[in-house]
Amino acid sequence: MRRVVLVRHGSHDRLGRILCGRMPGVSLSEAGRAEARATAAALGRRLGSGEGVVLVASPRERTQETAAAIADVLGLAVGTDAAIDEIDFGAWTGRRLADLAGDDGWDAWNARRGSSRPPGGESMGEVQARIGARLDRLAREEAPPAILVSHGDVIRGAILHLLGLPLDAYDRIVVGPASWSELDLWPGGGRVVSLNERAAP
Repeated sequence: MRRVVLVRHGSHDRLGRILCGRMPGVSLSEAGRAEARATAAALGRRLGSGEGVVLVASPRERTQETAAAIADVLGLAVGTDAAIDEIDFGAWTGRRLADLAGDDGWDAWNARRGSSRPPGGESMGEVQARIGARLDRLAREEAPPAILVSHGDVIRGAILHLLGLPLDAYDRIVVGPASWSELDLWPGGGRVVSLNERAAP
């Protein structure tokens, strides 16, 4: 059995206003850095020395910065893994959420996540497949915990898969900034141990 901790990056100044996706230059805000430090301290208490723990992050600046805070506490190196990258939102990348409101494609994406896709981007099913394959590899290893620092909807996709829920149920799960969710994985299965845990900055 393998314990896997899924961590969402901390807050940034565009959160809730801009659909950042994979746009460059999105770094943690001051509040986000404080959140990342609090999460790192909590995981340090949870995991102890960190010996043997694997720590990887998506390529985005905000996840790398969050992972760096965890690495400082646990004494780890940070790896980069494209399998846990943010959704490719295609033509929506960098758009204001207020401007997307009322767009037919955007409305479909939010109502029918399992059967729609951003224009020129990737579907939620594709996102779920790539993180699912990464978790499957981890499940086959009897090893210390792994920490994956990723993005809200990517983490939702992983948890929905593990729970056997459809992608259209994505908004039934809260994955807040700098939160972590713990999974126990084994070949062919797993369970959710905790969901959306947060530490006060």
